[in-house]
Amino acid sequence: MFVGHWAPAFAAAAISPSGPKLATYFIAAQLVDWGFFALALFGIERMRVDPDATVMVPFDLYHMPYTHSLLGTGIWAVAMAGVVLILNRNLIGGLLAGLVVMSHWLLDWITHRPDMTIAGGEETYGLGLWNYPFAAIPLEAGITLAAFVFYLKRTRGPIGPPLILLLVLGAFQAINWFGPHPASAGPMLYLQALLAFGVATAFAWWVGENRYFVRRGGLATTGV
Repeated sequence: MFVGHWAPAFAAAAISPSGPKLATYFIAAQLVDWGFFALALFGIERMRVDPDATVMVPFDLYHMPYTHSLLGTGIWAVAMAGVVLILNRNLIGGLLAGLVVMSHWLLDWITHRPDMTIAGGEETYGLGLWNYPFAAIPLEAGITLAAFVFYLKRTRGPIGPPLILLLVLGAFQAINWFGPHPASAGPMLYLQALLAFGVATAFAWWVGENRYFVRRGGLATTGV
């Protein structure tokens, strides 16, 4: 899953008016992918291009115990929750950020072929929804759009920035689904992925800076 990982970020931002803004949850949603591609640059975690991996995604993610095992994701989640708690002094926001990180493993378990582990061992898990585009495409698009609309309904502000964010995410997803796939894995691919995460997060920051919650009585408030 790609942009679908940001659906929990929209949802978390929508239900936490005193918590972190949208960009923080965007970071949380893809935190383990940030970690994976950064570690892959140094050969600590590894992947390769395999056209037969799945119908939709030709990547064999054969070694990612520190980021995409359930234990590894849990450690990243605790770290993210701790950072948010310290910086924002908001317990609910910290817990939500941790849950958003954990959602990454669940969504990947649904879409990946069996390459997810519990603690980096030999046993792998994954339902392989990427082998069924007719199900994977509407699922990813649907949960992202639903969470986006939920966020808009819970906040107020100019409609332009969130619509531009949605267009950016849609463009990224279209490239991911229908664009040419790389011939091999390497630093350029990893840096492109990190750049895409950074661009999406920058637009999420812009949106978050222009959206406000409306409390009862009509008073507007920003997130912390």
